[in-house]
Amino acid sequence: MIQKYSPSELLICLASRVMEDGTTAFIGTGIPMLAASLAQRMQAPNLVPIFEFGGTGAILEKLPLAVGDMRTYNRGIAASGICDIMETSQRGFVEFGFLGGAQIDCYGNLNSTVIGDHKNPKVRLPGSGGGNDVGSSCWRTIAIMIHDKRRFMEKIDFLTTPGFLTGPGAREEAGLPKGTGPYRVVTNLCIMGYDDTSKKMKLLSVNPGVTVEQVIENTGFELLIADEITHNEHPTDEELKILREQIDPDGLYR
Repeated sequence: MIQKYSPSELLICLASRVMEDGTTAFIGTGIPMLAASLAQRMQAPNLVPIFEFGGTGAILEKLPLAVGDMRTYNRGIAASGICDIMETSQRGFVEFGFLGGAQIDCYGNLNSTVIGDHKNPKVRLPGSGGGNDVGSSCWRTIAIMIHDKRRFMEKIDFLTTPGFLTGPGAREEAGLPKGTGPYRVVTNLCIMGYDDTSKKMKLLSVNPGVTVEQVIENTGFELLIADEITHNEHPTDEELKILREQIDPDGLYR
């Protein structure tokens, strides 16, 4: 029997499975923290989490509450500061970067600044934080988002974090490092990647109980479809047990 799980728990498990052993990953507050902690306990014991305020290589035994929490330094390999961390990513030493946002377009450009006109917005959002740095410098970025047409848009209201900008070659023309850019988008409906040629978002796999048609209906731009769509597995009993009993027993984020 498959245990019941929340949409957040599914997102955490899916994001965790993307994390590779022996790699470096820029981790933000919330779901990425839980995903990194789960990955360290599952398939990626040698994952090196990197936090904006200076923690590098922490063993995530207890859930940090934010990127500056002392637990982001727990048994780590370095305790530095925000300038050192940003320089580390700019020098090309960070392989994965995890991002979020209110809006995303087909090229993976993200908006976390405003809804509506920038000078007179309907909603003012938290802004970039380290998002622009992560999206500009990390080799592969992974966006974690709720999937609906209000978020997956033909044109975002403001460009906070660059994806592939306007398409092939645009990142390089803007002066961003060659070979960097969006890699995956993990949502409550599916996992998407990007077409190698057009740099547009492409559906790769759907979540349990979700159809390709549902993903298309909830996407506000033309979504490319892979030749073979796979199905993501439910969270396992082991993943849920670790998540609920060891990582976030108080349910702060899950």
